Amino acid sequence: MLTVWESIAREIEDFTARIRTLPVLRLVPPRAVREEVESTFDLAAPVPLDDLTRKVAALFRAHSVQVTHPRYFGLFNPSVSEAGIVGDTLAAVYNAQLATWSHSPAANELERLTLRHLTRRLGLDPDSTIANFTSGGLEANMSAVLAALAHRFPLFAEDGASAIGARPVIYVTSESHHSFLKIARMIGLGAKAVCEATTTSGFAFDVTALRERIHDDMARGRCALMIVGTAGTTGGGIVDPLPALADIARESNAWFHVDAAWGGAAVMAPRLRPALAGIERADSVTWDAHKWMSAPMGAGMFFCRHPEAVHRAFDAAASYMPSDAGAETVDAYNTTVQWSRRAIGLKVFMSLAERGEDAFARQIDHHAHMGDRLRSKLAAAGWIVVNETVLPVICFTHDDIRSGRVSTGRILNTIYTRGNVWISDVVLGRQERVLRACITSFRTEDEDLDYLIEELDLARRLDKASLAQGPSHV
Repeated sequence: MLTVWESIAREIEDFTARIRTLPVLRLVPPRAVREEVESTFDLAAPVPLDDLTRKVAALFRAHSVQVTHPRYFGLFNPSVSEAGIVGDTLAAVYNAQLATWSHSPAANELERLTLRHLTRRLGLDPDSTIANFTSGGLEANMSAVLAALAHRFPLFAEDGASAIGARPVIYVTSESHHSFLKIARMIGLGAKAVCEATTTSGFAFDVTALRERIHDDMARGRCALMIVGTAGTTGGGIVDPLPALADIARESNAWFHVDAAWGGAAVMAPRLRPALAGIERADSVTWDAHKWMSAPMGAGMFFCRHPEAVHRAFDAAASYMPSDAGAETVDAYNTTVQWSRRAIGLKVFMSLAERGEDAFARQIDHHAHMGDRLRSKLAAAGWIVVNETVLPVICFTHDDIRSGRVSTGRILNTIYTRGNVWISDVVLGRQERVLRACITSFRTEDEDLDYLIEELDLARRLDKASLAQGPSHV
């Protein structure tokens, strides 16, 4: 009889080996899932661990969008590496507490090694840059805003909003991540502190319009706190003009933050690195390893070239915390939003160390190559690609959609009902609604792209035929 750990190992191996044969999703009404869960578990009587493990695994297989599937072309949820799974398991086994260096020297130093390596890839100096792992991109972006406030208004950390002489503004675009709206509300700046600037026809920051907007705001007594450039927008994979934004930030005395939550991994691949030129001039950078780096959720990262601002924003003293281990170490509870913190970075270290730098770069480049292949295949099949980026997010439409003969919503309904692939739709630049496919799995190959094209064409034809027949009458 297998032990529970042998069963888990077999589940991992079997799921990984069979993922391509599974449906990407099954459409099941919420009530049906809820009834199955409640009929399986009542939490009153104990359940043997091996039986419990088997039942939970079965639920996950049956009632999840399988985001690790090679035909999942959706949000930034990747296939995960075996080394990353092992790293996350070891983090749970040892339950390392990384709030202080002295409690987990090994885990802290493995994270430090990993972050210094990635700092160099960004083009930043690891000796003068402070970096840490976060729960995700929102925490990293919030860390940047708080550091910017502490840098611009040294008394802000102690006196709060009363230390700000002018109303601060965070400049984003319609394509920026909406976490900045949440952050502005959470830290007391208010949503109106977030200014949505104009984009170009290519959905990137319009630098001329941004300069004019900042000039007008400053004339009205407002303060340009932060300019957020995005390296790989969620909707269209667009990279903002980072060098030009860095220039404007310097001119206006604003903090330049680059949200590279997804696209940051492009710095690992020599062919893609030029697309992120200018990121090395950022005051701070957000980068999520649980997106394009194929680490299990969640593993955000925050990099900042102003350690003093980070310490000013987050430093705390508590008599119950172990004293630090000296000048050569940093206690994470003094430099991050979090207090108690698990070994987030272990899975990232394991993934990088197991593959090696060159193999990891080839993996990233494979995603981009599949993106290029998908653009070509879509064009050959009569679809129209509407975004321009070297990163593997492809937004596209069709003459039948633009003419109203079919709709993105009905195409998606057909695709989801069939369950063989998963894509989404998006509105770019507050203009037209288009379909969106992102290469998220390192297992995706040409055959999967062909499968997607077949599903798209079938859904479009079915929708067009249904509309031509008109509504049915009883």
